[in-house]
Amino acid sequence: MITVKNVSKNYRIYHSPADRLKEIVTRKKYHKDLKALSGISFTVSDGETLGIVGENGAGKSTLLKILQGVIIPDEGEVSVTGKVTGLLELGTGFNSELSGVENIYMNGTMLGMSREELDAKKDEIINFTELGDAIYDPIKTYSSGMLMRLGFSIAIHADPACFLVDEALSVGDAYFQQKCMRAIQAFKEKGGSIIFVSHDMNAVRTLCDRTLFIDHGNLIDYGNTKDVVDFYQNKIIKKIHCGKAELNIKKADTENLEERSGMNTGEVELVSFKFLNEDNEEISSIESEKNVKIDYIIKTKKDLEEPHFGIIIRNYLGQTIFQIETDSMGLKPNKLSAFHLAHISFLLNFPLFPGKYSFSIGISNKGNGIGTFEEYLLTIYDLGILNVVPNRASILYSGIFNMKPKVELCYFE
Repeated sequence: MITVKNVSKNYRIYHSPADRLKEIVTRKKYHKDLKALSGISFTVSDGETLGIVGENGAGKSTLLKILQGVIIPDEGEVSVTGKVTGLLELGTGFNSELSGVENIYMNGTMLGMSREELDAKKDEIINFTELGDAIYDPIKTYSSGMLMRLGFSIAIHADPACFLVDEALSVGDAYFQQKCMRAIQAFKEKGGSIIFVSHDMNAVRTLCDRTLFIDHGNLIDYGNTKDVVDFYQNKIIKKIHCGKAELNIKKADTENLEERSGMNTGEVELVSFKFLNEDNEEISSIESEKNVKIDYIIKTKKDLEEPHFGIIIRNYLGQTIFQIETDSMGLKPNKLSAFHLAHISFLLNFPLFPGKYSFSIGISNKGNGIGTFEEYLLTIYDLGILNVVPNRASILYSGIFNMKPKVELCYFE
């Protein structure tokens, strides 16, 4: 059982370490106050799964750290019955110079496991990670995904009364993410309590009995998961529809574009990029199954005999969901003269499951009809992010996209 009453947490933000010393000596204020949490109250009963939703910077991770005892609240009370473990920030509680096996013992001890318990569970923990011989290497050689595997395996095998899951789980590969979700579901079925923080509303709906919505450190809504998630998503939709996409290319963006460029001969320049709805209004979000235009303008510094244009759509795991070029579509664009502009607009129906999708663009010259070219001129990865929100007029489904099924039923003896 976890009970949280009127918990608040403030941080002092200093411009430099010297300002901290100046404040001590002069007794003048050299910091600004950041209120990470303000008057948060809720309970988690035994066997219950509580979801926590909110945008980045809402205070979700701060709340989890308080529950795990990593930081102390400035105000309020937290009462915890039983052991609380979790997967928060990657690398927390690890020694980078030690091997994976040695860190099992060190981190497990920090989570309240005895030496005898660790000896008995060591092989089970190692097998769950699927790290192979790498478990004997220093963890400073591990990728973030490998660290997540090790941290999750130790935490879930510590037999906690309550398990905390933050977005650290999102760095793993899709296979291991699914394995973790199965382990979390099994823990829940055995009567364990879970506090689950995620931007994946489908996972929150599936796992959580109740959910709380935090925004800028304040508790906005708390109760039935369906109601809270619907309320949260409606808030996001309104916020998105009231604002405009931050996707126009400005001079200040040049360095960022260079970092994202996979290919750049310097002969083609991107002038603008934006998402448009069917009314040609600039957007950063659409409802699933609606049409969207991927609209961009380029300027060429040389004659292009047969220019071709393409887009790549990727999900949050970096997997390519869709890729197309004008060459593969059988188009043969006219010659584009040097120092002229080209306006490209791809119109797509977007039946994908709600989430965030990144868009990349490519410009080439002289295609062969199968998506390869004589000249590759410019590629910019992850240029824009489009947020896809649920279409309330559509059916409820799970998976990647709506295949718009039709069903025929026939009963007979």
